[in-house]
Amino acid sequence: MRAAAGELAAAGVASPRVDAEILLAHVLDREMAELRRAVILGERVSEGDHAAYQRLIEQRAARVPLQHLTGTAHFRHLSLRVGPGVFVPRPETEVLVDLALADLQSAGSAPVVVDLCTGSGAIALALADECPHARVHAVELSEDAHAWAAANVASTGLQVDLRQGDATTAFEDLVGQVDVVVSNPPYIPPGAVPVDPEVRDHDPDIALYGLGEDGLQVPLAVAARAAQLLVPGGVLLMEHADVQGEALVARLGASGAWARVSDHADLTGLPRVTRAVRA
Repeated sequence: MRAAAGELAAAGVASPRVDAEILLAHVLDREMAELRRAVILGERVSEGDHAAYQRLIEQRAARVPLQHLTGTAHFRHLSLRVGPGVFVPRPETEVLVDLALADLQSAGSAPVVVDLCTGSGAIALALADECPHARVHAVELSEDAHAWAAANVASTGLQVDLRQGDATTAFEDLVGQVDVVVSNPPYIPPGAVPVDPEVRDHDPDIALYGLGEDGLQVPLAVAARAAQLLVPGGVLLMEHADVQGEALVARLGASGAWARVSDHADLTGLPRVTRAVRA
């Protein structure tokens, strides 16, 4: 495992020791505490498991995402299935869930929440898990991502009305009835190609690039649909790039559809989520 961590470090992986541990635990089908105990005791690994582990280390050194190799991404209290064709959920998105939960608590006994551009279903499923009295709906355009979301709805057993379609026209049956809209849309400007190979080479373009010179073409179109779905006083919560906070707040504020538009930082202190109230 030390050798594997060194190989990953040389390849530029940000957390080589942790990734080496997670991949070995995956190969051996062990919990992390059990794996670390085995390391201390000097337990030997079979030749077959060692070969399987080395193949995974080689793939991770080639910057295949860790979550693609294990097939799992952890988000909030959930373990979600992910792989090629779907955006891997990130820890910085958890602040959006916290903000949504706060708004849902004040939205009545059976609030309606819609997740536009749900991807793996991470946000919708986290809200269904942590706010069980909410009625949660979600939509995803990509067939591949929708399939991953459907698998996650099935594996978690959580109640989410999952649909496939365009977020800018979805949920015609819910127009004017939604209390909270959440969205982590594609928002990267076309020229701002991500540096990390895990993102650049493996997350699907449809989940990354927001179109327009500033990357806000898709987010603003999604926000326009949110304005149609929300009840007066309903809340939109939208993730954005750390350089887009001021621009998104200004654009939403100028549209006439929103009041009390504000921006919120993620756990690292970077601008991450815009909150807007339907006027």
